[in-house]
Amino acid sequence: MNKPIDLILSFLGEIGIGYHFESIDGNTFLPGLRLMDGTLIIDREKLLYPGDILHEAGHLACMPEDIRRVMNDNLDGDQVHQGGEMMAIAWSYAACLHLGIDPKVVFHEHGYKGGGDNIVDNFNRGQYFGVPLLEWCGMSYGPATAKKLNKQPFPQMISWLCEKNMFNN
Repeated sequence: MNKPIDLILSFLGEIGIGYHFESIDGNTFLPGLRLMDGTLIIDREKLLYPGDILHEAGHLACMPEDIRRVMNDNLDGDQVHQGGEMMAIAWSYAACLHLGIDPKVVFHEHGYKGGGDNIVDNFNRGQYFGVPLLEWCGMSYGPATAKKLNKQPFPQMISWLCEKNMFNN
């Protein structure tokens, strides 16, 4: 039993992120993972870092359903997916805390161009990025809004899935 993977997969099932196990041929952006029509494909033999599952799931979770269901493999470099990268980082940090997983499982030394430790250190100090986009999509509250509404700010989440398509407004 691999506790982080079990926790992550259980969480994905609870929030409605689809995944299945399948052999993956060819190279992928992250070893053992690919996106296919809004579903996370996991190759158990090629997966190197369990936390990568959570980060890739964050890409799906941070997009509204109409975008999520057509997401495949390497994401476009457009503004939507560039913002989605920042959202997925913040989302996966919040998910780690929610699940009781050390964030360094996701932000490991072989990812994020070697900057995983810096991301974790900054987030642990409350120096977040991606949170304004999560707030814009109705997934979390930034500090000012949380204070005004007397709600819990990020890393507390309102919703683990993007329900509103703010990208077409």
